[in-house]
Amino acid sequence: MTRRLLYCGVAAGPVYIGVGALQMLLREGFDPTRHALSLMSLGDLGFIQISNFIVSGVLVLLGAYGMMRAMDRGRGRVAGPVLLGVYGLGLVASGVFVADAMDGFPPGTPPGPPESMSWHGQLHFLCGAVGFLGAIGACLAMAVRFYSVKMAGWAAYSAATGVFFFAGFGAIASGGGAAWSVLAFTAAVVLLWAWISAVSWRLGASAGAASATGEPEVNAGEGAR
Repeated sequence: MTRRLLYCGVAAGPVYIGVGALQMLLREGFDPTRHALSLMSLGDLGFIQISNFIVSGVLVLLGAYGMMRAMDRGRGRVAGPVLLGVYGLGLVASGVFVADAMDGFPPGTPPGPPESMSWHGQLHFLCGAVGFLGAIGACLAMAVRFYSVKMAGWAAYSAATGVFFFAGFGAIASGGGAAWSVLAFTAAVVLLWAWISAVSWRLGASAGAASATGEPEVNAGEGAR
């Protein structure tokens, strides 16, 4: 059961990035140097990105529950999965409450930001921000967890991911739509998804090893380094 849940976490990143990348190639008028992926929730094909948000969010929630099952003691065993679950909920909410059209997307939208934000646009921004903070917290909590069980490489990877994602979030929040800020945030998102998949795989592999040796599955978070 725990391994199946963790493999949902492994799948979440490839699903989100794969569907997003395919849309970038197919959606007319989308410019990855100007437009956030959220804008693809709009237009005739918006249901694809809405589904991507919701499905990926559910996979993250299942993976976060698997992480909690895989770690029965030690620092970060609750905080890491719970904060990652906040990110998953933020993704689901971002699919329910769509962003406002802006900066020429969908085609026909005037350039620049919207004159005013709709209620669903405000909720999309709020849910996204809370989810991003949850993801950053999850990275740092898991860094503490890995360090406490003497997995220094995974601790450094987790901490670096959290710091880089924080920087990318700050860049797009303060960059005024500049290409560098959008691209920096996109890179940070890709790194975050890679981290979620990698950590889920690592804990899933440990769970499998624990099961093979007859050890309790919940102790898998302290498997071989």
